[in-house]
Amino acid sequence: MSADGAALGRRLRERDLSAAPAALNVLESSARDDREQAAALLAEVAPRALGGEAAGHVIGVTGPPGVGKSTLLSALLSCWRSRGRTVALLAVDPSSRRSGGALLGDRARIEFDSSDHGVLIRSSAAGERLGGIAPATAAAAHALAAAFDVVVIETVGVGQGETEIADVADTVAVIVQPGGGDALQFLKSGIMEIPDVLVVTKSDLGAIALSTRRELSAALRSLGSSATRVVAVCALTPTSGIEELVDALAEHRSRGGLAARRLQGRRAAALREFSAEHGERGLRALGGRAGAQALLALQEEGLGVPALTAVLERAQARGESSTERAPGIA
Repeated sequence: MSADGAALGRRLRERDLSAAPAALNVLESSARDDREQAAALLAEVAPRALGGEAAGHVIGVTGPPGVGKSTLLSALLSCWRSRGRTVALLAVDPSSRRSGGALLGDRARIEFDSSDHGVLIRSSAAGERLGGIAPATAAAAHALAAAFDVVVIETVGVGQGETEIADVADTVAVIVQPGGGDALQFLKSGIMEIPDVLVVTKSDLGAIALSTRRELSAALRSLGSSATRVVAVCALTPTSGIEELVDALAEHRSRGGLAARRLQGRRAAALREFSAEHGERGLRALGGRAGAQALLALQEEGLGVPALTAVLERAQARGESSTERAPGIA
């Protein structure tokens, strides 16, 4: 028997953290009944039901493999909990060729107190997605943001393909290590366009860490990204930059524009879901990508991703063009 998605959504809306594991099971399932329950769950935590955007801060953490994301997240988790913040961590891992599941175990990589009910850590397999996040990650992050103070998405760590995280997270932190030549590589790949905070790890290395921080700051200035903060940390020493990083992440979120950013992200996610299901032929029926975006722009701001995707599917079935208004649905 499928879980009651609407009931789980209401529990998350009431900040019942114990509902989170069951909610994630529903959101990650590909069974038809669970897909329907997932849509019902997300409707309960959509801005329309919440009376505004979910209160939780969704943070994306990305960077090259081996840069120390897991060690850094362990330190951040400890800092957030010391400040009384509840935290959900969605760790997107490479997929196992044999099982199809997450290749790395979250609890083996992230240090946390398993008896702490204010922390949830969940691994997801990236599958065939090249955007650095798993198929259900965006939906899971949005749902958990209704219950948790902080929701962190740790991407799979493939580097240049991970720009999809910018559509999901309120704040994106890109992690680099000293002396790796990352500044030049990121400039070439376009990753430097997505971070709100750049984090240089292993600041205890001294001169080489300072040089990397200067290179990144110069690269940002060359791109006109003066609003992006560059923070140097040593995750093995909690007093070395971790508090500053936590403050920098919070400061970015407080700048405003959250509702507009999330609205853009929901519409982008709906377009990705529709494209994955219906392909280029489906997009052409809506007047191409631009036509589909125009239809989404006509919908009310409080609709969640399943409702927005349904708008596109209904428009496709009726053969509507971008000049015709597709009605919003609950």
